[in-house]
Amino acid sequence: MNLQQLRIVRETVRRNFNLTEVASVLATSQSGVSKHIKDLEGEIGLELFVRHGKRLLGLTEPGKEVLQIVERILLDTSNLRQLGEQFTNREQGQVVIATTHTQARYVLPQVIGAFKKIYPKIRLMLHQGSPAEIVSLLLAGQADIGIATPAGPDAPMVATFPFYTWHHSVVVPKGHALEKTRPLTLDAIAEWPILTYNESFAGRANIDETFEKAGLFPDIVMSAMDIEVIKTYVELGIGIGIIASIAFDPQRDAALRMLDAAHLFEQKVTRIGLHRRHYLRGFAYQFLGLCSPALDEETIRESLLKADADA
Repeated sequence: MNLQQLRIVRETVRRNFNLTEVASVLATSQSGVSKHIKDLEGEIGLELFVRHGKRLLGLTEPGKEVLQIVERILLDTSNLRQLGEQFTNREQGQVVIATTHTQARYVLPQVIGAFKKIYPKIRLMLHQGSPAEIVSLLLAGQADIGIATPAGPDAPMVATFPFYTWHHSVVVPKGHALEKTRPLTLDAIAEWPILTYNESFAGRANIDETFEKAGLFPDIVMSAMDIEVIKTYVELGIGIGIIASIAFDPQRDAALRMLDAAHLFEQKVTRIGLHRRHYLRGFAYQFLGLCSPALDEETIRESLLKADADA
């Protein structure tokens, strides 16, 4: 049994059992991938994959349990490598941050700027995606830190910490009739075509639930994953936008006006997520501390240990 065999098992699942893609990602041959799988199955005495001829269709029941062990072994292997680098090469390395477009564009620039002044040699990698994609990257060990507003049930292996609170606002073209509506109401908003988030984002669920509770069914004419797209089409007069207030820049968005809607929509919390068993190097803790003074290394470590003990 060797690490390459374990990587192949993990990658086979990630690549939806397409061995051609697995071979490409791991820089080997498809025949080599098949041999490694057969050798591992022979060594442990179990068939890991459901087969139809030479094609793999899924995991067997034993295969599902083996995959969990494989994930743990590969995570610990990565942790050992990170631990070694922590003590032998403190000033070099990388931090992989998975986050949404809103965080990357409006929240993180100041944090990243401050971090790079402290650690100019550390590489920062930003992966943008939906909250669900961010959780997947954390669980797969492909991201060190996740930053998003949760959009679904908690993932047991991901510990989360509050980052900041925010609320929705309404954006309209300059001179729009809603600017004169005082106070702003859901009924008034629902009279106009609406542009807002894609359904995969937490903010969208909050918006839908708010209108539904009020017995209103607004005409959502466009949904998008990129707030800049929403604002562009609001400016063109397609409709009014409902976005996170943090995403409005009075200077850049001079053709638009932001209307406060904090009294209409529930306050949301953007959270920082960490894999409970993923080793973080010292500079990653420094990054978290720049996000929030409450997130010092000792506090985070204690919280992760407690979460692990309670699991």
